[in-house]
Amino acid sequence: MGQGDTGIRAAATEQPAASRSRRGAVVAALMLSMALAALDSTIVSTAVPQIVGDLGGFSVFSWLFSGYLLAVTVTLPVYGKLSDTFGRKPVLVAGAAVFLLGSLLCATAWNMAALITFRIVQGLGGGALQGTVQTLAADLYPLKERPKIQAKLSTVWATSAIAGPSLGGVLAAYADWRWIFLINLPIGALALWLIVRHLHEPVRESSGRRPRIDWAGALAVFACGGVLLTALVQGGVAWDWLSAPSLALFGTGLALIGAVVVIERRAAEPIIPGWVWRRRTIAAVNLALGALGLLMVAPTVFLPTYAQAVLGLAPVAAGFVLSVWTLSWPVSAAFSQHVYGRIGFRNTAMLGIGTATLILLAFPFLPYPGEPWQPALLMLLLGGALGLFQLPLIIGVQSTVGWEERGTTTASVLFCRQTGQTIGATLFGAIANGVLAARLGGAGDLDAVTRALGSGAPAEHVRHAVADAVHAVYLGAAGAAALAFLVLLFVAPRRFPVLRNPGD
Repeated sequence: MGQGDTGIRAAATEQPAASRSRRGAVVAALMLSMALAALDSTIVSTAVPQIVGDLGGFSVFSWLFSGYLLAVTVTLPVYGKLSDTFGRKPVLVAGAAVFLLGSLLCATAWNMAALITFRIVQGLGGGALQGTVQTLAADLYPLKERPKIQAKLSTVWATSAIAGPSLGGVLAAYADWRWIFLINLPIGALALWLIVRHLHEPVRESSGRRPRIDWAGALAVFACGGVLLTALVQGGVAWDWLSAPSLALFGTGLALIGAVVVIERRAAEPIIPGWVWRRRTIAAVNLALGALGLLMVAPTVFLPTYAQAVLGLAPVAAGFVLSVWTLSWPVSAAFSQHVYGRIGFRNTAMLGIGTATLILLAFPFLPYPGEPWQPALLMLLLGGALGLFQLPLIIGVQSTVGWEERGTTTASVLFCRQTGQTIGATLFGAIANGVLAARLGGAGDLDAVTRALGSGAPAEHVRHAVADAVHAVYLGAAGAAALAFLVLLFVAPRRFPVLRNPGD
């Protein structure tokens, strides 16, 4: 591995999950599976007016996104454990089948309630797609080659971020919004066929006892995550933070956390084993990528509004200002192997997140109103910095565990990142609305400003207020990045305890 991570300990021999002759087909299947999950995060957004116009339910349409996100997030730990117990292939096949079933049902929805329900079904399958694809990527490639597959998966996400909104708009405008979900069927069917035909996992030695599934733990984790994430997503939106529904949800969530701890301590094969948090490397990566999810909310949620309200750009041009970071992120991620091969996983990630902190801090110092290339340049640099940060951590933490723990480890990392995004949306939304209320005398919030953009350019004092609100959010994101840096500095080991497998 190079001089950066020399703390190598012996590991049991691992066979590759597919022969090299079939690996290309399996990689294609993984990329298609990841494309399903990645596109679904962006393609629906531009079709919301058409969906609401057809089905109604404007007051609850946000649950098209929240319901899907909740289902994906809370199922990640469950699928991770199941993939370690029964193998990646059956979990991925089952998850893809559930996702496609949800897509088909979404296309047949007769009202908004039905569509939201079917989106949750989609999310139940989407959790398997996200977690298992990332785990299989580590199974397929030895350590020195893992950046190749990770760069390909990053490219899928980047392409989807750019193409998703445009594709959704075209389908909604020139066909029908239902095709947004039907388009998943041929893509998913091809991915399923490639997986079933070409993915052959090696037979593992049996311990002689029947695998025990922690169904009680799975149910408790699902309920706990669902209640707490619902409280975070809907708090301050559907009800006030100190209202009875909010307090009831948070109280129930805290009680369920206690139940999860008790159940998992007693379980023979817990869904969330204690070693996920007892091992310094995994705990540090979980916390650092949770902070990444937090800081990513600043550009993805607030920059488009800034570009339209402050810079005066049209929605398409505003989307381009955001999308430029998807160009530099995969390039930087692919290059990161040359850096962590010399200075190690932790130091490379610290270099990336330290640079990201400075870039986020620079945003509030942009001139007002400024030129579009200025925030675009910062986003390009931010994507490069985060590519150096995220990929070494994912590859590094996957390389510290064997096959039988890799699914759980990968799922815990993705779960923390998704949870960070949910918390970030809540926290930064409150910050932005607080600044706007202070600047506008309590006369508006960011949602009101966003709706007003459709009727023309906002007044000058509103533009200043939006700029101040987004600047405050970026300062908060810089704080999250600094927190990730400190976690890596004080919690993560200087050298990741990498397991050496044949071919590494």
